[in-house]
Amino acid sequence: MKIDYTIFTQKTAIDRFIFAIENGYYVEAHELLEDDWNMYKKQGEKEKALVLKGLINGATALALYHIKKRPHGFDKVWPAFIKYIPLLDEVNFEEKDKYYKAKEILLNLNSQI
Repeated sequence: MKIDYTIFTQKTAIDRFIFAIENGYYVEAHELLEDDWNMYKKQGEKEKALVLKGLINGATALALYHIKKRPHGFDKVWPAFIKYIPLLDEVNFEEKDKYYKAKEILLNLNSQI
């Protein structure tokens, strides 16, 4: 099933990511932060890139579990979220509270598994 990305009308990538994970669009959420992740990597902002890698992997893990029906894949990918998300406390993002919100949503969704 192809998704119409026009449903993601939020202004920023993190806003679109939050909307996606709140609404079960885990595969799409993965894609929504990739441009920012690549930008931070190219700019040498390793910690910011790793935070986004963690969020991306959190959404990917949920996609593997809920959509792909591959709990074994979930078990392999979720630890990357756990590994990188503590870096959120060390980096400065604009609207950093939204990144914390995304983290909390992912943790909450995981706790329901």
